[in-house]
Amino acid sequence: MHGEQVHRDDGYWWKIEAWGVSPTKERPHGIRYNLTLHNKYNTRIFGYDNAHAVKAPKKSKFSGKRYDYDHVHKSAVDKGTPYEFSDCYTLLQDFFSGVDVTIEAIEGRGK
Repeated sequence: MHGEQVHRDDGYWWKIEAWGVSPTKERPHGIRYNLTLHNKYNTRIFGYDNAHAVKAPKKSKFSGKRYDYDHVHKSAVDKGTPYEFSDCYTLLQDFFSGVDVTIEAIEGRGK
């Protein structure tokens, strides 16, 4: 599905990018990915990626700094929330479920 873009009749569109990479500490599963939903103004409003690190939520004041690469952006201004990658199938399910929820939330506000 790498490079796949789908433009919907309602102005929203989504894009999937995924590459096989050598496994690293940041991407132990060997996949670099970017799955994004955009509005009619081409603004990303939802997405999953592992292009950059995001800070994990604080567990305790004594824990060291931890940064996760797999994460979800739940809005246009969200800097990212860690996401536990398990496999490609689950990532796609989570993405398309999030697309539906995001659009329903936006469209529901406009009514």
